[in-house]
Amino acid sequence: MTKFKLSATAIALAMTAMAGAAQADYPEKPVEFVVPWPPGDLEDVLTRMIAEDFSEEYGVPTAVVNKPGGGGGPFPGAIEVANAPADGYTIGSFIIAIPVVGPQIGIPELNPDPFVPLGNFLTYPFVIAAGSNAPYDDMAGLAAHAADNDVVLGHFGGPLVPTRVTLALAKEMGFSYAADAAFDALDCNTLASGDVDVINTTLQLILPCLDDVKVLASIGAERIGLTPDTPTVAELAPSLNVALWNGLFVHADTPKDAQEKIIAVAQKTMMSERAQTLAAETGALVYWQPASEVVSQITTDIETMANIGAMLSE
Repeated sequence: MTKFKLSATAIALAMTAMAGAAQADYPEKPVEFVVPWPPGDLEDVLTRMIAEDFSEEYGVPTAVVNKPGGGGGPFPGAIEVANAPADGYTIGSFIIAIPVVGPQIGIPELNPDPFVPLGNFLTYPFVIAAGSNAPYDDMAGLAAHAADNDVVLGHFGGPLVPTRVTLALAKEMGFSYAADAAFDALDCNTLASGDVDVINTTLQLILPCLDDVKVLASIGAERIGLTPDTPTVAELAPSLNVALWNGLFVHADTPKDAQEKIIAVAQKTMMSERAQTLAAETGALVYWQPASEVVSQITTDIETMANIGAMLSE
């Protein structure tokens, strides 16, 4: 009996050692970063920086996979991450909408929220903009114009945070858009085509024509460095203060060792000269916000969005 106990103990110790060694080997195969939006915007560019640095640090191939679709859901990219094994080999690069809106709009894979944050790394310079020939220069002028004229809004999806904030700001200022429509891309061509009168989009997407558009407001609490004279939505309506952030997320059951290795690289990337140069060039805020703070941020944002939802339903 004693010999059996010793053997069993030895086997258990050996299995524990093997498991520890296997976990320590992460990553030992290709790692995929999933971006639920088209390529080219800031979250995509910064995620590619992280992927490149991850590959260099750990010597494994990495890929950034763009999975756009369903502007206000079903977020196919987020669903892919939710359905992937919880092993750290599929990482989501998610905007605020995934954890804040996703669980609220009837997407089974996202309710309850299956993810944990690793950290936030970007606050978008998100703006409300009109064409240069618009007969108004600011939100007050837009409100006055909309009283007697139809104004069409272009956005990325009805349930998304910037769209809800934009609609709530209109209501707060006493007007409404005559119509609105979702687009996969909202850039210089969107305004030039005349398909819509006003868009809410990231500043990155209209940088090439920034001198030919009118930025009416930016979404968030801090003014954008590239448009310092443009007020924020939070200045115009303090109850609508929501920052539009992006972060890295993994399935909640992902081993801590894997999470820590991803975090170590991402944090270093965000502090790098190339990431900070991108921030200066685009007006974005690029940083690293630890997971514990992201959890609190999500809680606050869910409450704010609930209040905005109640306001819009009145």
